[in-house]
Amino acid sequence: AREPAGRPAAGPALLRLPEELLLLICSYLDMRALGRLAQVCRWLRRFTSCDLLWRRIARASLNSGFTRLGTDLMASVPVKERVKVSQNWRLGRCREGILLKWRCSQMPWMQLEGDSLYISQANFILAYQFRPDGASLNRRPLGVFAGHDEDVCHFVLANSHIISAGGDGKIGVHKIHSTFTVKYSAHEQEVNCVDCRGGIIVSGSRDRTAKVWPLASGRLGQCLHTIQTEDRVWSIAISPVLSSFVTGTACCGHFSPLRIWDLNSGQLMMHLGSDFPPGAGVLDVMYESPSTLLSCGYDTYVRYWDLRASVRKCVMEWEEPHDSTLYCLQTDGNHLLATGSSYYGVVRLWDRRQRACLHAFPLTSTPLSSPVYCLRFTTKHLYAALSYNLHVLDFQN
Repeated sequence: AREPAGRPAAGPALLRLPEELLLLICSYLDMRALGRLAQVCRWLRRFTSCDLLWRRIARASLNSGFTRLGTDLMASVPVKERVKVSQNWRLGRCREGILLKWRCSQMPWMQLEGDSLYISQANFILAYQFRPDGASLNRRPLGVFAGHDEDVCHFVLANSHIISAGGDGKIGVHKIHSTFTVKYSAHEQEVNCVDCRGGIIVSGSRDRTAKVWPLASGRLGQCLHTIQTEDRVWSIAISPVLSSFVTGTACCGHFSPLRIWDLNSGQLMMHLGSDFPPGAGVLDVMYESPSTLLSCGYDTYVRYWDLRASVRKCVMEWEEPHDSTLYCLQTDGNHLLATGSSYYGVVRLWDRRQRACLHAFPLTSTPLSSPVYCLRFTTKHLYAALSYNLHVLDFQN
């Protein structure tokens, strides 16, 4: 193996070992031992910064950029640096700030893509660029996407498009890098949720239907399937393998609020769960893999479902300690889970290997109590959208 530059020609026997053997020995060390070894000399400092030595530690850490299957989502960032920041997530050490404010109460939704943030305000979607620190924004928007007559309820980014759902019952399709916008009537009442994968759009509405649409420019507005859900649809998500989609409804009927439908035929495939109390509507749902998904809502629980194990009972659940509705959730695909509560803008961090909440961050006081309508995070920052402002929790500094 090629020796790293600057390896000492003489010294302790440890430094004269072949690199492969030294890597094997160091692979048994924990984070603290590797840190102490790095203080011995400059060569060992460089050697112990090798990504290979830190991968095992990173996979067991919170929000270090590795999925449960070991896929590295941030290969360009040194693993050691990500492990350092992950300790701040574990200990709850962060700096709070406000990125944006608005004068009237909103129900904003947001998405992240690269160094850009997209957030809805009333009937507009605005795009902002992050500054290099990731904890502040350039105040002048990169773009403004309009087209709805009422507030934007939800939107997603897909294939260089913004797919938006409006309170006017319409779906908007906007090209991110141009002025191209198409809006079409989709439902009789407000469209509460929308998702898009593989050129297919699914939407859910207060009118108790879910619909499937093509994204192809020549077929926009041509409904492929209309599914009668018999209940108001609050959340929706398409499976990563594009075979099915899940709807989360208000749970006002005598059936589960979580149901999975065939994407090609629109037929009901299965119900998830059998013990939901009346009114336990599902406000957010997301697939982690083709066979696993997460849900949360009015019954104050986050539930983790594995379709390979059971469709009648979730395999893991976490209860909101203050009996507060959970509006949104986000996961790093491994151990970290974040939720947004309805009272006092509380963001909670959970280690999925534990039942109890890891940390809680109340972002509003009593006079301005607001739900957390949407949250997103990277390996360094968490962004939470509330009624009057957009908060950031900076775990890097």
